Amino acid sequence: MSATGGVNRRDFFRRAGAVGMMGAALPELMMGQPLPGNPDAPQAGSNIVHEVAEATPEAPPTESINFAVCGMSHDHIYGMVDAITRGGGKLVAAYGAEPNKIARFKKRYPDAKMVQTEDAILDDKSVQLVLTSAIASERAPLGVRAMKRGKDVLSDKPGITTLDQLAAVRKTVAETGRIYGIMYSELLEVKSAIKAGELVRAGAIGQVIQTINIAPHQVMQKGGNGGGADPRPDWFWKPELYGGILCDIGSHQVDQFLYYTQSTTAEIVESQISNVAHPEHPEFQDFGDMVLRGNKGFGYVRLDWFTPDGLGTWGDGRLFILGTKGYIEVRKYTNVGVAKTGNNLFLVDGEKQRYIDCNQVTLPFGRQFVADVVHRTHIAQDQTQALLAAELVIRAQKNAKWVKMEG
Repeated sequence: MSATGGVNRRDFFRRAGAVGMMGAALPELMMGQPLPGNPDAPQAGSNIVHEVAEATPEAPPTESINFAVCGMSHDHIYGMVDAITRGGGKLVAAYGAEPNKIARFKKRYPDAKMVQTEDAILDDKSVQLVLTSAIASERAPLGVRAMKRGKDVLSDKPGITTLDQLAAVRKTVAETGRIYGIMYSELLEVKSAIKAGELVRAGAIGQVIQTINIAPHQVMQKGGNGGGADPRPDWFWKPELYGGILCDIGSHQVDQFLYYTQSTTAEIVESQISNVAHPEHPEFQDFGDMVLRGNKGFGYVRLDWFTPDGLGTWGDGRLFILGTKGYIEVRKYTNVGVAKTGNNLFLVDGEKQRYIDCNQVTLPFGRQFVADVVHRTHIAQDQTQALLAAELVIRAQKNAKWVKMEG
């Protein structure tokens, strides 16, 4: 008998090919799993559910403040401005150091008064909140100056790049009572991440055991608010200026680890960084990862700058949350190979498998943060947690092993 059990070789390979073709359709045809992004797909499995998360009623902002921009070196500033504006903030002034950034900002926000110096904003007593996306290493010192002049601050991530800066921020927060917010937008401004938080808090997967964050990025982007529409500036390639890969983009992910596990203390178990494919910028780090251990859960984070152009967006960000009674996967920005739509959430528990389209979920951060400024609360972001996330990534970066790849 032949290795194929006596079947004619030609028939064997023909059948194998047919099985291979069916394999591409297994998620829908054989497992009963409708393709995400297709709400009309048939429900072939009795325990498989496709949902669209309903938008929570979005009340109009209850408070109003004046805010200003002081530093716009990274295009994340646009998302920050838009969030605070949605929340009831009025943009009254802006300062920038780079002509190309100033020109783009003026085009997008023509009613904002452009000023010539940082002090013109810090000395303006009508401004209650300062937003900054200055060069990363300059954000915390600027924030300290702003808080000492009676203003709250919302910094782009990483809001802090050294332990000395962290000590200064904590000291100033304690002395002044000011808020030093950090825009960890991959949690605060991503609808599927917000929904995941609601489900976790409701006990949908039991006690959280571990989070895994996969955070690929793209050096040269095709526009948008991601920060890479222009050629990257010189500071982008220098760790002492951008903070290093673990401190910079890793700050998003560690913030999520703390939030979903609800850990109030944590440590970096190990971390590593490398420059695999950018020899023209020898200090740059294009890959890094870290393992975390908190008092209420475990974490793993992988970061890189290798998103290929074929993806069609700046990164295929994934979040995995393991619980004692189920697990969640969030495909934040795309559903690769299926649909370009982002905000995809998958949940499996003891009863069923759920796909949840989260694109209608309301983003509460802007409204909550404006209210925090007015009422001196910390609803939008826990101040202690925000600074702990900053501390952890700084320590991960500082103690990371530099790995040189062969070949």
